[in-house]
Amino acid sequence: MTASSAPVASVRDISKTFGQRKALNGVSVEVGQREMVALIGPSGSGKSTLLRSITGLQTIDAGPGVIEVFGRTVQKNGRIAGDVRKTRAKLGMIFQQFNLVGRLSLFSNVMLGALGRLPFLTGLAGAWPQADRERAMAALHRVGVSDYAAQRANTLSGGQQQRGAIARALLQGAQAILADEPVASLDPVSARKVMEQLVELNQRDGLGVIVTLHQVDYAIRYCQRVIALKAGKIAYDGPSSGLDRPTLIEIYGPEIEDAFWEGDPT
Repeated sequence: MTASSAPVASVRDISKTFGQRKALNGVSVEVGQREMVALIGPSGSGKSTLLRSITGLQTIDAGPGVIEVFGRTVQKNGRIAGDVRKTRAKLGMIFQQFNLVGRLSLFSNVMLGALGRLPFLTGLAGAWPQADRERAMAALHRVGVSDYAAQRANTLSGGQQQRGAIARALLQGAQAILADEPVASLDPVSARKVMEQLVELNQRDGLGVIVTLHQVDYAIRYCQRVIALKAGKIAYDGPSSGLDRPTLIEIYGPEIEDAFWEGDPT
């Protein structure tokens, strides 16, 4: 299999233990290129642990488990690959708390997406090439926040910051987007705008997208495929249209009423 045809993520028989608790228990899943996949499940189900393991930000247990991204090994046998930074460069990672540097302008935060391909001293000095500056402004314009390019990131709303994080991933040249609860801290209007941006990256740019969501209605509305975890195991993997109420009750149990942002559509 060539890198161009390799799946965004291939996860085989991985587990992760925290103390006495199995956060992941023999999980295997594959996400192909151009897919938009939601990871859902009740609190503590393992969805964020799975996403962080795919990026190599969380080590898995020693054993048979292997994680590959675009055909490159991220980790196996509980060890992170030595060249994991090269693999991460293919992934645009978006987090619940935005991960922007608050004292820097939104433009400067987006420019940080270019660090991986620039000489260290160039990036350190902020001597950004003109072509990258233009690409950064184009990315900010695309996500609708170019008017705020000069503002410090910590003066912006959560939705504006999150769209800035998406612009940073665009400048990075990411081949896939991994987003961990990207709308959890946002109001519903801002959340919809962020989800629409992720859908556009998937449909227009052909980027694979894996996004963890607490809101089941958003998973059904915006993602074609849903993977649900429960107690560290895969409880559902299929089309979002297959998530009927009995299935969701089986997944969420007593938390079912908290799993919808805008009302239970089922």
